[in-house]
Amino acid sequence: MEQYIEKTKELLMDYAPKAITALAILIIGLFLIKLVVTGVKKVMKKQNVDITLQKFLGDLLGWALKALLFVTVISKLGVATTSFAAILGAAGLAIGLALQGSLSNFAGGTLIMIFKPFKTGDLIEAQGVTGVVKEIQIFTTHVNTPDNKLAIIPNGALSNGNIINYTKEGKLRIDLTFGVSYDADIKQTKEILMGVLTSNDKVLSNPAPTVNVSELADSSVNFAVRPWVDVAHYWDIYFETTENVKIALDKAGIEIPYPHAVEIQKKA
Repeated sequence: MEQYIEKTKELLMDYAPKAITALAILIIGLFLIKLVVTGVKKVMKKQNVDITLQKFLGDLLGWALKALLFVTVISKLGVATTSFAAILGAAGLAIGLALQGSLSNFAGGTLIMIFKPFKTGDLIEAQGVTGVVKEIQIFTTHVNTPDNKLAIIPNGALSNGNIINYTKEGKLRIDLTFGVSYDADIKQTKEILMGVLTSNDKVLSNPAPTVNVSELADSSVNFAVRPWVDVAHYWDIYFETTENVKIALDKAGIEIPYPHAVEIQKKA
C-alpha cells in the first residue's frame, strides 16, 4: 500500500508543475483571446463593417485562437501534439472540400459586406433577379421582387456576377417611346409630351426631362420621352406618363397609329 502511495506522490510531483502551468496558460490565454476579439470587433465597428460580418469574423477568430490555445495547453501536459495536429489538418481539408460551395458563398458575402456594392433597401438587378434588397446574410442575399416574391441569391454567384444598383445614384431615367401619325405636327406633339412631364410634380427638373424624335418608323413618327425621377417614384411615373400621354394626344386630336389589317380578295 505504501508503495502505491509513494508512486502517487511521485506522479503528483512530476505532473503538478505541468498541470499548474497548463492551467495558468489556459486562464491567461482565454483572457487574452477575449481582449483580442473585443479589440478586433471595435476596429471593425470603427471601419463601419457590417454588423453580421463583425459577429461572424469575431466568432471565427475566437474559435481559431481557442483551438490554438487548446493545442498549447495539452502540449504542456506532456501530450504529443504532432499526430493531433495532423488529424486536425486532415479533418480541416475534408471539411473544406465538402463545403466548397459554402466557402465560396462565405467569401462572396464577406466581399459584399466589405466593399458594399449595395445595401439593404437598394433596388438591384443581379443573377436574373430584379428587386429590393431585404437582407444581406453571410452566405446569401434576400431580394424582394416587384411582385413580392422572395429571391434568395447565393453570395458566391452574386459577388462574381454583374450587379446593377438602381438606387446608388439616387435618380433614375425612365425610357418611354410614343408613336404618332405622320400627319401630326412635330413641334406641337413635342410640346404636348413635354407638358405631360412638367405637369407631374414627381418628375425632376434637374436633370431636366427630354422629348426628341427617335425614329421615322414604317407607320409612325416615334418620340423618345425621357423623364428623370427619384427611385421610389419610378413605377408611378412610368404608368402615369403612359396614361396621361394617351389622354393628352387624344385631346389634341393627334392619332396614335395602330396595326391595320388589309384584306385582299381575288375575283373568281
